[in-house]
Amino acid sequence: MKVAYVDCFSGASGDMLLGAIVDAGVPLARLRKGLALLPVGGWRLTAKEVVKAGVRSTKADVIVEHGAEHHGHGRRVKEILGIIRRSRLPDRIKGRAQKIFMNLAVAEGRAHRKPPPEVHFHEVGAVDAIIDIVGTCLGLDLLGIERLSCSRLPITYGEVRGEHGVFPVPGPATLELLKGRPVTYVDVGRELVTPTGAAILTTLAD
Repeated sequence: MKVAYVDCFSGASGDMLLGAIVDAGVPLARLRKGLALLPVGGWRLTAKEVVKAGVRSTKADVIVEHGAEHHGHGRRVKEILGIIRRSRLPDRIKGRAQKIFMNLAVAEGRAHRKPPPEVHFHEVGAVDAIIDIVGTCLGLDLLGIERLSCSRLPITYGEVRGEHGVFPVPGPATLELLKGRPVTYVDVGRELVTPTGAAILTTLAD
């Protein structure tokens, strides 16, 4: 069995996980080719080597074309599931990505006191979030990962600005996703775990 362990010492987000997958050996070209099967345009995926605190790493970025930055903000979960379903990706990848978005919808619904189908995704409904989530599922599949585990996720403090205004860190959806999960407190005044990162790991990792 091929196992991947995600050490979240500095948090987790969709782009961080994508960067780690490229660094672990998935060619960027294969990710781009697979993600091009999604019926979503106006984006491109880049990756570059960076050095943080003296350690070499890979930074992935989803670049959204000018004028399309807010396209998709306000999508409902049904629309996003439809986008994934209409892609020509393998069913196992589509199923994992759809499960992540459903868990996000449940968390957002609890935070906003709405049934999941009525939740409007803002940041996590945009093109870059879709690419982050589907790309992570695709990358893990390309690596042949059969089991995913992760460390405790760090809880920090501070504020984050979103479509609905300013929220304390962790945000409401992130807190919902992390309920009952192993966490550790870190004395850092910024967001380290995003809703996308929390949704991916709490859905896929044991």
